[in-house]
Amino acid sequence: MSAALATGIVATHVVGPWGFGWWFLLIPLFWIALFAVLFAVFGRRWRRAAADGAYGPYGRTPARQAETTLAERFAKGDIDETEYRARLEVLRANAPQ
Repeated sequence: MSAALATGIVATHVVGPWGFGWWFLLIPLFWIALFAVLFAVFGRRWRRAAADGAYGPYGRTPARQAETTLAERFAKGDIDETEYRARLEVLRANAPQ
């Protein structure tokens, strides 16, 4: 074998048939890092938005939480139906609009 042919074979095996070197392995690492950064940024925003939505206008407001507690007490048998309805009426009458 000539020196040029031997060098070509070695270069083909080291660089690859398309001329890419070891840096070709960085492409998957780039995409993994990009997705990790996107998930870290937007995932945190989505989780915060979901948590804020729980206390929003249709979520767990203090009046809604009081009604839930009252319903739980009624379900446990701590209060009877008359007392439940009276207290529920008071809660709804005093709830902010």
